[in-house]
Amino acid sequence: MWNLSSSVAMSHPITVADLVRTVIDVSGKTLRVHYVPGPVGVRARNFSKERIKSIGWQAKVSLREGIARTYAWIWAQLAKQGRAQPPVPLRVEQWLK
Repeated sequence: MWNLSSSVAMSHPITVADLVRTVIDVSGKTLRVHYVPGPVGVRARNFSKERIKSIGWQAKVSLREGIARTYAWIWAQLAKQGRAQPPVPLRVEQWLK
């Protein structure tokens, strides 16, 4: 897999495959990733984080924690609508409190 741009919050590049594996792990689901051939776009993007760091900004949570918090929030919204499938994934349960 190709590298995505290192995000503002991360100090190292992350691949699309790494991102997919993180979301799957956080969700607690058992999913199979299916790679399909397709056109190749930009293989990587790099940018300098110096400007945002120069104003004092830095990430407060890791990418994994951000994904877990977001997943928990979405799950809670669906639960309010009666659309979430219980049980709450264990990996996100702590973020619902």
